[in-house]
Amino acid sequence: MQTARPVIRARHGVVVSGHYLATAAGLRMLHAGGNAIDAAAATCFCLNLLEPQSNGLGGEVPTLIYSARQKRAFAVSGMGWSPAALTIDWFREHGIDLVPGDGFLPACVPAVVGTWAAALSRFGTMSFSQVLEPAIDLARHGFPVYEGLHESLDRNREKYLETYPSTGEVYLPGGEAPQVGTLLRNPDWADTLETMCRAESEAGADRASGIDAARKTFYQGPIAERIVSYIAETPVPDASGESHTGMLSLDDFAEWRAEIEPTVAFPFGGCEVHKCSTWTQGPVFLQQLALLDGFDLTSMGHNSTEYIHTLMECAKLAFADREAHYGDPKFDNVPMETLLSAAYNESRRKLVGSRASTAMRPGDAGTGPVEYAARPVLEDHHRALGLDRGSGEKGVQDLGLGHAHISDTTHLDVIDAEGNMVAATPSGGWLGSSPVVPGLGFPIGTRGQMFYLNPDRPNALAPRKRPRATLTPSLATIDGAPYMAFGTPGGDMQDQATLQFFLNMIVFGMNVQEALEAPTCYSTHFPSSFYPRLGYPGQMVAERRIDADVLRALEQRGHEVVVTNPWEIGKVMGIHRNDEVIMGGASPRHEIAYGVGW
Repeated sequence: MQTARPVIRARHGVVVSGHYLATAAGLRMLHAGGNAIDAAAATCFCLNLLEPQSNGLGGEVPTLIYSARQKRAFAVSGMGWSPAALTIDWFREHGIDLVPGDGFLPACVPAVVGTWAAALSRFGTMSFSQVLEPAIDLARHGFPVYEGLHESLDRNREKYLETYPSTGEVYLPGGEAPQVGTLLRNPDWADTLETMCRAESEAGADRASGIDAARKTFYQGPIAERIVSYIAETPVPDASGESHTGMLSLDDFAEWRAEIEPTVAFPFGGCEVHKCSTWTQGPVFLQQLALLDGFDLTSMGHNSTEYIHTLMECAKLAFADREAHYGDPKFDNVPMETLLSAAYNESRRKLVGSRASTAMRPGDAGTGPVEYAARPVLEDHHRALGLDRGSGEKGVQDLGLGHAHISDTTHLDVIDAEGNMVAATPSGGWLGSSPVVPGLGFPIGTRGQMFYLNPDRPNALAPRKRPRATLTPSLATIDGAPYMAFGTPGGDMQDQATLQFFLNMIVFGMNVQEALEAPTCYSTHFPSSFYPRLGYPGQMVAERRIDADVLRALEQRGHEVVVTNPWEIGKVMGIHRNDEVIMGGASPRHEIAYGVGW
């Protein structure tokens, strides 16, 4: 098939990311002798600056790393924890039935700096100052505004001038959204990073000690102090209809650490696919593979009626299990071995019929009743909190986050010549839901909106717990050797768009660019992870490029099909390698994602 962009092929390394200037920064690290982890860190910090409507220093970055030296994959827990002082009882006492999606109440400890400190220290070769240099330069001297950023700033102009004035001071010079092609500077942001660089330099010890000094400056020094002071003293309106201050403390910052963990993996099509654990939705990708492994997908044909129907029905079953079972495994007993077992999936697969299901059908994985997963989230919270407000979803303020949520996340992948691989999905800490912290240049995140307020279910709010994020990078290995890194923005949809990309390559033999450009669809059957947690039973969204006869046939099978723009769903990026050549690509959707090679 003819593609809009070429496959990037190179020998020394390939970098892909959500913005072309961030991709270039990663390539600079490879040229300077760094490895894939160094390149990924530099790329991420640039993305934090270049796509402030999508991610930021105050957010999260779940990360997967394949270490060529150790010949295995690792997950880095790029997810901060909730405040020690924030509890379900607090919400009950204040009559709030959903964690709001904006303001300071849903703030968790920012995870980006700590994640890359852990990754660089263990797997990288460069200092923090080296990987931060491209981002500092872009912040200090400016980067050209592009269409998507201009549109986001212009659309939120009133909010940033009136409700979040500290954001307007940085991002609306002269009170207006900067025009496309003009330079946007963020000197406070540059100063924040340079504060960490000075701490590293003053440490005067080995590389790991210097990196830790930079990390401590963020979490135990003036940066954390400024964040905690600002959110504690500044009430901000949120979707609850009231204004609240933040509840993160200096101890919450100082005691949090990014952790390096085992991945969760599943074999399919000759690959071993690796995901972060259930502090993300990542294993839902693997559950879909476990279900699909019992179908002859090749004979169905790519994007045929039968193929798409099967994808959607398996997605519904896997995401119902996400609702019933997933949460931070340090707090919640997640029966992952059962959920990925052959016997469990054989029984679940029998639920896929010829008609579209409109029911939420979580499986019995031996952990007890899971009826909460079949209820609307707000109704479940009303029961748990004892609030007599009926069972409907009326009265919630829709913040426009929705299922796809494409504009509020980004992604990056790197593979180097040695075989090191990184897939990371930076998100949170975006401009739209929390004000910029004065003097720092970035806002705090709102990831805590993904917690439930029913204490009897997994992913329920608890002190210092990681919320179950939608952010879900992917790696694949073959016989233990590095093969592929991939991912996309897109909220709940991520593990559907990337699944189709993966199947396009593994089942249908497409090259990487063909696979990520092929038309895509996704289910919105289950509750969104974002406030106000709405779901649309039986509904699916499809790009208009899918054959019209196929879409009509899906409607005849009972699917409610919402047809969207031809190039709308996801922004998949991916890289894979063989023994000699590294090949990568980035979707042309939403324009600014790009890959380069060397």
